[in-house]
Amino acid sequence: MAKFTRTPEALPFMMPTTTERQTEEVVFGIITFSLHGRTHKLEVYQNQELMQQDKYRDYLFLPFADLTNGEETYGGGRYLDLTIPKGDTILLDFNKAYNPYCAYNPKYSCPLVPKQNRLDIAIAVGVKAFKKD
Repeated sequence: MAKFTRTPEALPFMMPTTTERQTEEVVFGIITFSLHGRTHKLEVYQNQELMQQDKYRDYLFLPFADLTNGEETYGGGRYLDLTIPKGDTILLDFNKAYNPYCAYNPKYSCPLVPKQNRLDIAIAVGVKAFKKD
């Protein structure tokens, strides 16, 4: 379980991707958690276009990078899909971390992991190595 701090004052911004396309996101909150005896913080985002759809109204996007990238996992980082929590805690389950589609096909446009979401630890769970045809 991690602490979830909402950021209602955050303004939308254009997040770069692996292509020329950009997505409009807002920092919905900050997730603070302890791992390996240290405290870490990650920003979690809400896509401004997706939030207009009922199906994705509670959807949050967490791109992150860690020390396994380029060695055991995709070099560009991995993603977690989250749901807006009702309170001030959120379950951060790195077992559900997955590679973006562009790890398998460069034609996909995948959001780049912001520098503030680069962890200086290894997240040794979730989807790891991938095979290209």
